[in-house]
Amino acid sequence: MAEHLLVDASQSKAERYQSLIPQIEALVAGESDVTANLANITAALRQSMNFFWVGFYIVKNNELVLGPFQGPIACTRIAFGKGVCGACWKEKKVMLVPNVEEFPGHIACSSDSKSEIVLPAFKNNEVALVLDVDSDQLNDFDAIDEKYLQQVMKLIERFI
Repeated sequence: MAEHLLVDASQSKAERYQSLIPQIEALVAGESDVTANLANITAALRQSMNFFWVGFYIVKNNELVLGPFQGPIACTRIAFGKGVCGACWKEKKVMLVPNVEEFPGHIACSSDSKSEIVLPAFKNNEVALVLDVDSDQLNDFDAIDEKYLQQVMKLIERFI
């Protein structure tokens, strides 16, 4: 297991992701506990990408329940189709929101959150969990984040 992340903060966003993803893969290799893996992934993403908030919501009993995360306290449960996370679950697709105030039904777990990206992970063709990443800056996520975070989700799909 890796004990240190080696990501150069002076690199471009794409270069940081390219450096980070193999390290995440090594971090979870050989570990079968889902919670431990998700916890380390959130820590690695927040540390390396300097996200305001990053965490997982896991589908349980027809709602999203807060899983491992890094950042300020968060909403504990989210209904199907509600907010950005619930919409990601319902639509089964990435939700990239440049300004959360303009997203109909946005759930404000933190008033400091300004933009958001949420990605689904699938098990048996159904959404099993979502990765939620928030920024305290408007329009902070783009196609680069989507591309590389989808790679992280593919890693997660191997062990959920």
